[in-house]
Amino acid sequence: MRKFHQSIDKRSRKAMTEYLKGHYRYNTMNSWNRSSSYAHNMKFHSLGLERETQSKLYELFQCDGFYEPIYDLIHDFGCEHNWLWQAGFNGRSGGYLVLYQGERVPSGYKSFCLKCGQLNWTSISENSGKCGVCKHERRDFTTMHMVVNTFPGRGTDVYEDFEDWAISRLRERVELVQSFGRLADAIAAEAVYLANEYEAGEKEYTVIKTRPVMLKKVETV
Repeated sequence: MRKFHQSIDKRSRKAMTEYLKGHYRYNTMNSWNRSSSYAHNMKFHSLGLERETQSKLYELFQCDGFYEPIYDLIHDFGCEHNWLWQAGFNGRSGGYLVLYQGERVPSGYKSFCLKCGQLNWTSISENSGKCGVCKHERRDFTTMHMVVNTFPGRGTDVYEDFEDWAISRLRERVELVQSFGRLADAIAAEAVYLANEYEAGEKEYTVIKTRPVMLKKVETV
């Protein structure tokens, strides 16, 4: 199986610069905005897998639940970097893992409904403490409610030559991109695990729907 993480001599400016400048890149949004970032080609046929494993993956990725463990890995990567750096899939078929910039900031919400989860800008001490949607009880957040934002329009090191970067800053960037490579390796390994342990199938389930109908009036005494 193909490996994405690379060992780099972080004592050498030349080695680190060549690693960053030669790293595969992909668009963060669309090709027309000329914004790109570090990326990995995660298409099944490019992972160096056996043909049987590839075939299994093409069947499994259409199944419910296939991406759940993969998105858990991506979530952990964002947490590790305090959401300043995030990862996500891009491309027409979603086959490219791209390094994105982001942030984690206060949302401004102060309370939430215990029943429906509706968020509210005010504390329960400022009004009735009832949900404006279902009228159930609200509760204040015990810690500041935060929200994660992603900036897909931002490129990373698009035109950098790294010549004027301090060696410490250069080393930090290399370590970031290396951790991004370890994420790609973890995703590929998880995909192989799923291919070995699961198979695609079908399961029937009932969907309950509601629709407007005319009901006969019931006379009350």
